[in-house]
Amino acid sequence: MRKHRATRRDILKTAMAASAAIFPLPAFAQGARARVVVIGGGFGGAACARALKRADARLAVTLVEPNRVYAACPMSNAGIAGLRDLTLQEFRYNAVAAEGVEMVYAAAETVDAAARAVTVTGGQRLDYDRLVLAPGIDFMWEALPGYSREAAAIMPHAWSGGEQMALLARQLAAMDDGGVVVVSVPVTPSRCPPAPYERASLIAHMLKTRKPRSKVIVLDAKDGFTMQSQFQNAWKALYQGVLEYVPLSDGGLVTAVDPKTMTVTTDFDTYKPAVANIIPRQTAGQLSGIAGVADRTAWCPVDPVTFESRLQPNIHVIGDAAIAGAMPRSASAARSQAEICAAAVAALLAGNTPPAPTLTSTCFSLIAPDYAISQGGRYQPVGDNYIEVEGSAALSPVDAPQELRAKEAKDADAWFAAATGEVFG
Repeated sequence: MRKHRATRRDILKTAMAASAAIFPLPAFAQGARARVVVIGGGFGGAACARALKRADARLAVTLVEPNRVYAACPMSNAGIAGLRDLTLQEFRYNAVAAEGVEMVYAAAETVDAAARAVTVTGGQRLDYDRLVLAPGIDFMWEALPGYSREAAAIMPHAWSGGEQMALLARQLAAMDDGGVVVVSVPVTPSRCPPAPYERASLIAHMLKTRKPRSKVIVLDAKDGFTMQSQFQNAWKALYQGVLEYVPLSDGGLVTAVDPKTMTVTTDFDTYKPAVANIIPRQTAGQLSGIAGVADRTAWCPVDPVTFESRLQPNIHVIGDAAIAGAMPRSASAARSQAEICAAAVAALLAGNTPPAPTLTSTCFSLIAPDYAISQGGRYQPVGDNYIEVEGSAALSPVDAPQELRAKEAKDADAWFAAATGEVFG
């Protein structure tokens, strides 16, 4: 029998087959329907899932979220202070599903990056070509002696979850006139850095109008914060004798709490408030550790063009958990990242190169129902990080007239309505 002699064509075919095994073609090129799993149904995750379907309807997009109702954090401080109904913070995923996104109401339990598979509660396995994580934040419970998940049922953080928001609102409403409210502010990085000061401001408004013998004390683990001059000017004008601010240098760092005795301890003083809002130190959501996308800082380094993890291939991280340089951790930033990430994922799956993006963020802080301040900017990738585009920063003037403050309060309402409408409506 004559032996087969390998021709140049045979050698090329073998080499191409081996290359395909090592570097598989994009899912579209193979004629398959590319699968993208998105985990986390907040502003970032829900927006990304919808944007993926709009970028390419052929994508099989699955959104994994354990809760059927999402409690939005923006504007929640107004609800906590009794200025709006907290049910207005609740959103469902009907509109997301209507765009062709498959909803899986379960918690992600494991991520196998090598096998490209996610396992959720109940044992269901979800295979993916690309995975997008929007895990939000989690709390470093052990960082504050005396504070725990159980303690939060007495001293609520109200920093995530509708139940916590409602609990703090009930405590404030039930407090006797003459009681003291303590708001404990953690070090950064944290979700929405101006939000604790907005919360303290709106609580001060509630006390001034409904419980005039009461006061709110802000215990801050820092000496400076975002829009500090704007906040403190407003406090001086609106809340003299109602709101007391204690920075780090004056003993603002909370060193321990005792929910049984309702005691809050700092280096300098001990407080026994009627209501204690303890906001813990924060880290990237628990899922980031499970997926192996968090580094030693406990946050997630990403490529600034695609938001692909620096630590795990084919996994993207957006929102509060991502390390995004100068970009703030806010709902607005998460939405912007979601759009850019979705476009990048669709391009990568199609075998294309994603373009360099420009992202935006806008943040409003209510200080009274008719008084708000804001900051915003545009951000672009430079090297491995995001920096603010020169000249793009927009910050409320320190000495703005009341007309502008009232306009910004209306703008805050309009932004929330538009953002939630686009993501959940």
